Amino acid sequence: MSIRLGGLAVDGLSAVLLATLATVLLAVLLFAAGERYGVRFYGLMLLFAAAMAVTVTATDLLMLLMGWEVMGAMSYALIGYAWPDAERVRSAGVAFLTTRAADMGLYAAAGFAVAGAGSLRLDALAQADGPWRDLIAAGIVVSALGKSAQLPFSFWLARAMAGPSPVSALLHSATMVAAGAYLLMRVHPLLAATGWADALVSWAGAVTALVLGAVALAQRDLKQLLAASTCSQIGFMVLGAGAGSVGAGTAQLVAHAAVKSLLFLCAGAWLTVLGTQRLDGLRGAARRHRVVGAAFGVGALALAGVPPLSLWVTKDEVLRGLPGGLLAVGLAASVLSAAYAAKALLVVFRPAEGGAVRVPVLEQVPLVALAVAAAVLGAAGLPGVPVEGGPDAWLLALSGVLAVVTVGAAGFVRRVPAPAWAAQWLYLERAADAVVVRPAFAVARWLARFDDRVVDGAVRGAVRGGRWAAGLAGRRIEIRVDGLTGLVVRAAQALAALARRPQTGQVHLYYAQAAVVLAVLAVVAILAG
Repeated sequence: MSIRLGGLAVDGLSAVLLATLATVLLAVLLFAAGERYGVRFYGLMLLFAAAMAVTVTATDLLMLLMGWEVMGAMSYALIGYAWPDAERVRSAGVAFLTTRAADMGLYAAAGFAVAGAGSLRLDALAQADGPWRDLIAAGIVVSALGKSAQLPFSFWLARAMAGPSPVSALLHSATMVAAGAYLLMRVHPLLAATGWADALVSWAGAVTALVLGAVALAQRDLKQLLAASTCSQIGFMVLGAGAGSVGAGTAQLVAHAAVKSLLFLCAGAWLTVLGTQRLDGLRGAARRHRVVGAAFGVGALALAGVPPLSLWVTKDEVLRGLPGGLLAVGLAASVLSAAYAAKALLVVFRPAEGGAVRVPVLEQVPLVALAVAAAVLGAAGLPGVPVEGGPDAWLLALSGVLAVVTVGAAGFVRRVPAPAWAAQWLYLERAADAVVVRPAFAVARWLARFDDRVVDGAVRGAVRGGRWAAGLAGRRIEIRVDGLTGLVVRAAQALAALARRPQTGQVHLYYAQAAVVLAVLAVVAILAG
């Protein structure tokens, strides 16, 4: 059953996403109320969420693009919320430019859909003619991978950390990065119809989950660690979309939304009271406020995939039934998830000096609610879990054991290796900066100079020319015209003076003048005759 309104419709998949969005948005805004943000912040956040709502309920590419575009614009405004800080604005620009470059794929897909399917409806894309169907799928895949920060677009999510923590909590959980994974799940019939797009998407998600897990493990900043982990966890959703496990991918999205919004809000609370988000500055932070510490502990253990918390179930639902290669990569990525979650967990619970800190009650309430959700949402996937002794029961048990062993072993590791390639997000931003960002900004600066010097210069030249012409007319032409007019006036005045001379008021003179005139006329008549 679905409810339709124009180009929008609510069905089972979109209903789950809408409920998740509303819940996380409420928790994030309640937390933000404790930090006293202004009206502009709440307006942008509500527009951001509304755009996501349009995206998940869109039934055609036109409505999808409307929500997609507004969501990208709002992300730019929110990441660069502290606009007087030039570095934050640049981070917002890099994130916006990267996602916008990928978004061109969605525009291309819309054009190919009109040409090949004669329709923009999402459910009609799989029926497009031969080569057009492949082109539509390629455009959607590129756009979705860019929006969800999958390889090779992952680096923009590191830049998104310049925004306020509530923005990060919403962006990383129920909006923006989730939109790409959702779109791939929505158009799975199209991916399967091509014969290649579903496999490409599956491997893109699996490789991102693995490689960005290593990136998260190498980070020394809590928000950067969580950002890289978002890329990794979204990778499992993308893997599910490609493999056709839409239900499992949706469950992973919902559980991850609760876990990641919780962890980012905890990081935001510590940033507010302790003034740092670096791991070496957060030693013992969880011990200094029990509610925040306990909430972060639940979220980190869920992120690690420790049984019986939510992501343990949903992640294994995604991995069920995968071929050997994808399954091996997925399990390796699960181990890395446990490793980077344990790294953060051990740092914040390590004994350290410092007294208790005060966190506003408004910030504590959503943390408790999200911690409960992060713990129990995996139950949504339990009906699909294989019974004991079933063909896939070993996978669930193996995943749980690997997570517990990894978290336990992390306590004995003195130092986690942090290779430069991983700490610097695979140098992807440097590559994109050289290939895309710098050229784009250089072109933008050149166009700005062209506008200033040529376009504006032409306008200013036209103004100067008009003024010169007006001055010329005032100094020369107008003088001559006025002189001619004055001459005519003076001549008329002279004739008038002459005409007035005979007017003496004496009657005999008038008679004499009349006689002279009549005589002249008579002479003329005689001569003419």
